[in-house]
Amino acid sequence: MTRKYDDIIHLPHHVSKTRPQMAVSDRAAQFSPFAALTGHDAAIKETARLTEKRVELVEYIKEAINRKLQIIVDRIKEHPEIVVTYFKPDEKKDGGAYVTAAGMAKKIDQYQRVVIMNDDTEIPIDEIISIDGKIFDTMMFQ
Repeated sequence: MTRKYDDIIHLPHHVSKTRPQMAVSDRAAQFSPFAALTGHDAAIKETARLTEKRVELVEYIKEAINRKLQIIVDRIKEHPEIVVTYFKPDEKKDGGAYVTAAGMAKKIDQYQRVVIMNDDTEIPIDEIISIDGKIFDTMMFQ
């Protein structure tokens, strides 16, 4: 009994003499699924992601933050434990998020205007909305 392709099944594979052979990776790519809307899903998620608006602090809160920063500067060698809430601008759209960092203060760089924590987190002084810690418990703030 003969099968349908017995006459050609054992013939050698044809190799063109005029065209170069296609690489295996290129051959595989021609059969990969086509995604017409590549990145569309990510764009929708990015648009739907919410950001917060920066709050403008009143003057007396700015003064209280500055007094607390000065206390930290005066006692920086003690590496006081503090909790800082600050605004972190979003890299892709308007607004941002309020972030809280807790830890020991390592340095306050007044030239760069950043608070540097022991874990090397840098907090921009101009973005701080509150600073708390045991270092401030015995002091009175308005």
